[in-house]
Amino acid sequence: MPRHFLTGAELSAAELLALLDRAAELKAAPLRSRALAGRSVALIFEKHSTRTRISFEVGIQELGGHAVVLRSGEMQIARGEAIRDTALVLSRQVAAVGWRTGPDEGLRELARYASIPVFNMLSELHHPCQALADLLTVREVCGSLDGLRIAYVGDGNNVARSLAVLGTLAGMHVAVASPPGYSLEQDLALPPEASGTLTLCEDAREAVAGAQAVCTDVWVSMGQEGDADRVGALSPYRLDDALLDAAAPDAFALHCLPAHPGQEITAEVLYGQRQRIWEQAENRRHAQKALLELLLSGGEPYAAPVDSAAGASA
Repeated sequence: MPRHFLTGAELSAAELLALLDRAAELKAAPLRSRALAGRSVALIFEKHSTRTRISFEVGIQELGGHAVVLRSGEMQIARGEAIRDTALVLSRQVAAVGWRTGPDEGLRELARYASIPVFNMLSELHHPCQALADLLTVREVCGSLDGLRIAYVGDGNNVARSLAVLGTLAGMHVAVASPPGYSLEQDLALPPEASGTLTLCEDAREAVAGAQAVCTDVWVSMGQEGDADRVGALSPYRLDDALLDAAAPDAFALHCLPAHPGQEITAEVLYGQRQRIWEQAENRRHAQKALLELLLSGGEPYAAPVDSAAGASA
């Protein structure tokens, strides 16, 4: 059976920590793995993308593989071809497939019928690849994740949900502050092995108290343009220096990007010294390479010989 990565909950706690270890190794030596040599990976983009596309394309190339970029509007699926048929065709042509999409039902159907790994590059409910990069970044700064507090302020969206799932699986204490009507579901299912905790609240300062990292995301996501009520409801959740001052000493800001300075985050924080946002964006590539190794090895650590001629860095 193929390993899929749709929500992040497919990983065990040990697998998640091993994946982050491997991501750190691949960041230190980006060309050390040839796990995708002679193999192709399909990347289906139904939604616009900058970081996801470039990090997966470059990462697949660094692993020795070839990225086949497919825009859903150019595929037969846009003309009514069944997702099941698409899954059956792709399974005979490529080693894995990622989809950046809307409703999660289509992603789950693709995984149901594919005989190759399917991974979520973004969906309506989940953004697990982003959460992997978030955790890798926090671990780089703090040294460990177990017992750390991480806060998210703003819309309780797919980014917040994935941070809750994977953060608690890593043993972190995740606090999410959102206004009424924009919060995560109270009964959000966490992974069975989650040793961390999830706190949902309305007060942003309450959420960031004691947090080593404070995360945010745009107030208006793709498909929500024109919703003026969102901006009004979320304006008290702007990530600024005053909010960082309420967090732990030396707390830093994270943002999955793209950012809108002056809305969900101030320009002073976005481009200042109290953030790790640009490292976070880079870490998408390294975390996703480790994920692809895991998925394409059937869950076993990648153990192919290292090609010393490939060089130790990019």
